[in-house]
Amino acid sequence: MSAPVEFWFDFISPYAYLAWQRIHPIAEARGRAVVYRPVLFASLLNHWGQLGPAEIPPKRVHAFKQVSRRARALGVPMIPPPSHPFNPLLGLRLAALDLPAPQRRALIDALFRAVWAGGPGIDDPQVVGQLLGDAGLDAQALLTAATSPAHKQGLMAQTQAGIDAGVFGIPAMVVDGELFWGEDSLDDLARFLDGEDLLDLEALRRWADLPASASRQR
Repeated sequence: MSAPVEFWFDFISPYAYLAWQRIHPIAEARGRAVVYRPVLFASLLNHWGQLGPAEIPPKRVHAFKQVSRRARALGVPMIPPPSHPFNPLLGLRLAALDLPAPQRRALIDALFRAVWAGGPGIDDPQVVGQLLGDAGLDAQALLTAATSPAHKQGLMAQTQAGIDAGVFGIPAMVVDGELFWGEDSLDDLARFLDGEDLLDLEALRRWADLPASASRQR
């Protein structure tokens, strides 16, 4: 069986929300499963020494304009959450639970919609419990499992695994040793899975061999 597509995400990203709407049909049409990899985006930023888009004022404005345009083009509801940035930890810990695939997909879908489709957000455990119940899930059991000390460590370990795999931003899709970053890379992912990758390997080798003649002060 062909290797699955790993989908690395954090609910805090509107780009991850848009990619969530597209990744399943792209993968499934090509005989690939999707494996969900929730990670804490803030930890990725800290590790790689980056600022998040929402931390750079003009980039924040640009990002919300861009995702609004993309959402309209895709026919996907896009309504800003009650606050942004927000604390996504509870949602990520829930998304990392070991559940049957249909339940896990329904859980992640409900949480994404709660953030980016006009819902109440995912900061408040009581509100999240109501969202889970509305999705037909056992809210109390899931919340108890997600907040256990061992499971909290598991999310940290998965975030480190993402760093070790070279994940530097979200959403990221990793398959067959290749990483695709951003919702706008999904067409490249589809071509790659079809065996029609547009990457020029000779040009890539030239990029890899380029020397640095200047460095930026940090």
